[in-house]
Amino acid sequence: MKELRLFNSLEQRMETFVPEIPGEVAVYVCGPTVYNHPHIGNFRPAIVFDLLRRLLLALGYKVTYVSNYTDVDDKIINRAMELGISEKELTDSVIKEYRGLIDELGCLQPDITPTPTAYMDKIIAYVKDLVDSGHAYVVGGDVYFRVSSVPHYGELSGNSVDSLLSGARIEVNSKKESPLDFALWKATEVGIRFDSPWGKGRPGWHTECCVMIDSIFKSRGGHIDIHGGGFDLKFPHHENEIAQSYAHNGNDLATYWLHNGFINIDNEKMSKSLGNVLLAKDVIAEYGAMAFRMMVLSAHYRAPLNFTPDTIAEAKKGYERLQAVYRSLGIYLQANGVDDPSSLPSSSLDEFLSPLCEDLNTPNALTVLYAKIKQSNADLRACKGNIEPLKADFASLRDYSKILGLNVKYPCIQNIGKQLYREYFDAKANKDFAKADELRNKLTEMGIWMN
Repeated sequence: MKELRLFNSLEQRMETFVPEIPGEVAVYVCGPTVYNHPHIGNFRPAIVFDLLRRLLLALGYKVTYVSNYTDVDDKIINRAMELGISEKELTDSVIKEYRGLIDELGCLQPDITPTPTAYMDKIIAYVKDLVDSGHAYVVGGDVYFRVSSVPHYGELSGNSVDSLLSGARIEVNSKKESPLDFALWKATEVGIRFDSPWGKGRPGWHTECCVMIDSIFKSRGGHIDIHGGGFDLKFPHHENEIAQSYAHNGNDLATYWLHNGFINIDNEKMSKSLGNVLLAKDVIAEYGAMAFRMMVLSAHYRAPLNFTPDTIAEAKKGYERLQAVYRSLGIYLQANGVDDPSSLPSSSLDEFLSPLCEDLNTPNALTVLYAKIKQSNADLRACKGNIEPLKADFASLRDYSKILGLNVKYPCIQNIGKQLYREYFDAKANKDFAKADELRNKLTEMGIWMN
């Protein structure tokens, strides 16, 4: 199995990936809070970690890929009240939209998509365990995690407890023992709430992911190989997940932590206050889903990605070049006796996989892809009857596209189309250009010209 190296945010270094169970990989990626139409920033982690999943599958691993929907949150409650609908109506609607966009963007749907509401009994039991063990305390119906009860807090974000305390806001009459302590359970009489030993309330966001991981991967002791998410989740969300998991299970939550960078708009942070939030559905409608995916892949996942009309237009051109040559190869091969090009055996993937196995270096992988597109066009122009190079080109582009999650297709041509193509090639060979033009026009009318 080819070696995979990843940048582990926990250790702040490149490391060779070694799963806990040989041949199997457990992955959890923090998903969206489903309170409004998803924006393009929601889909950078979706695409990045879909690529990681596809790469792991290509390397021969069995992958369990989990990504949640947060369906309990103050934002959800406030938005539902604005719209005059229930929280469930809102979250069901947004989840449906998100899942549809995931399909359009070429992402595989997660194996499991947990929600906090479906795990509420387990969340309450988990919090109770932390209270009983002294890692959490109850104050007036709220439950807080006692950060001082675990060692190494701040390790993921590179912050010491002292530095965090010195920068903490002083809260007047705070119920917490320490400014760093965070809520595991919040008492409330507003919006969706659940019965608990501490009264009606709802869970803290940091606890939800911990419990879902612990429950889904119970057979692994609540430990996973890879935990992913956006860079903004590194602190406090992922830091607090680590603390709770260590307190509850006595072990690390994940071996490898991966964080993707932000999408900026014209070199500015995307935010409501700046009025530059771009909804995914609008960008896809204007440029196409594959153009957006190609744009995301054009930058290394840990680097900021700057969205401009020019960057996505350039990505769209790149995708269209891929689609055009793939289509032409598929038609040409069918016209020359290959009935099902999609079933051609794979060519060597080493050159393409090598950059991806170095911390998902998609810019370098795309360089390999574009070189293959150029070679394929040259092979099509130079073909004099030997289709073996074209078969290899087609197989490479098919396999590259599958790993990158780029949807490419070619039309299946019927016998009459194949016959017309044979006549066209003969006319070209005999320099009967008038007949070749006539046949090309017929093939164009049939929608199966190679372009």
